[in-house]
Amino acid sequence: MDDDRSEARGRGRLSRSGDFDRVYREGSSRANRFLVLYAFPRSADDDAGEVRLGVSVGRRIGGAVERNKVKRAIRDAFWSAQKLPDGHDFVVVARRGVEGLVERDGSAGVAASLGELLGEAVPEDGKT
Repeated sequence: MDDDRSEARGRGRLSRSGDFDRVYREGSSRANRFLVLYAFPRSADDDAGEVRLGVSVGRRIGGAVERNKVKRAIRDAFWSAQKLPDGHDFVVVARRGVEGLVERDGSAGVAASLGELLGEAVPEDGKT
């Protein structure tokens, strides 16, 4: 099995709608032209050390193939980010136009867009 895949499988993902709702409702948000980033620090009794990611790409972005391409680029960009604070849940929502960014610049373009949001949402001390 490919090492990248097995490493990615061990990363935390948000999958339940209740987890998404909690991040939307109680977390802080930042946005730019292509993405909206929600960040929520979990309490100490949760899996505090683990960073979890949820990705939302609506049908406005395109068909299933296009949406999956965008989701893959967002996940790659997120997990390659240098400063991810422990014990946080993140939800990244794709906005219309991100598919053009992915086509044009690939994961590097998404990483730049996401990097500016992460820089705003997560201060140097790691607290939101």
